[in-house]
Amino acid sequence: MNLPMAEESLSSHLLQARQCLHDKWGDIEPSIILVCGSGWGQTIDCLSPQSNIPYTKLSGMGSTTVAGHEGKLWLAKPGGLEVLVFQGRRHFYEGAGWTPVIFPAFLAHALGAQTILLTNAAGGIRPDLHPGDFMVASDHLNFMGSNPLIGQTIHPLIPRFPDQSKVYNPITRKHIHLAAKSTGQKMKEGVYLALSGPAFETPAEIQAYAKLGADAVGMSTVPEAMVANSLGLKVGSISCITNLAAGRSDEALTHEDVCKTSEISQTRMTALLSCLLPALAE
Repeated sequence: MNLPMAEESLSSHLLQARQCLHDKWGDIEPSIILVCGSGWGQTIDCLSPQSNIPYTKLSGMGSTTVAGHEGKLWLAKPGGLEVLVFQGRRHFYEGAGWTPVIFPAFLAHALGAQTILLTNAAGGIRPDLHPGDFMVASDHLNFMGSNPLIGQTIHPLIPRFPDQSKVYNPITRKHIHLAAKSTGQKMKEGVYLALSGPAFETPAEIQAYAKLGADAVGMSTVPEAMVANSLGLKVGSISCITNLAAGRSDEALTHEDVCKTSEISQTRMTALLSCLLPALAE
């Protein structure tokens, strides 16, 4: 299933999802939507979580199939700020099509959110990127083999040929850097390359991607960023570098090691988000 959902299906999913949220939480007005990638999900514990809705009960999402992605939508109120947190994301390689992958961006827009913050685990390609580093995306390369906007126009606000010159909002990126500085952390910046997965990359592929300008590589984020940007949301993306990309070390790549590095970075992730989210809401 390589085509995005039809506009009628999108409207139906959004209506059902919004009704589900209203039944659970009443009238909410989140200004920020946070999507937690691999290893970022446990940060919810320190974001004043209120309650959650499993993805299985949320039209448009469906159940997650990847370890480390809990599959719950949380209402959190850090510092009294209303934030919706997707604890785990759906991936294109899961085989359910684009719908669950890009639905958080559509729901964010439908709820009136101004900003969507996307997080992920990534492999470091650039020599100065090491496990445990954070990188804010300045741009991306889409090597997923498809595009979430293929097919009929799926939202009246999305043009047939949306501009992608500044997908990652400069002001949002500045706030991310400032939050890192405020919490005593280094925030690197670079180009994120997205692949469909689920296999890790070969050393030869990594060498090629490096020559094309990629600094880090992963299997997510770009589809949601493209859609959210096309809808007029401010987009920010933070990668936790959890491993050296293939060929940069002699170690075999495993998802378990990705999760282990993310777990070690939990305290720093939490401090960063706790400082960043209020700033993004200003």
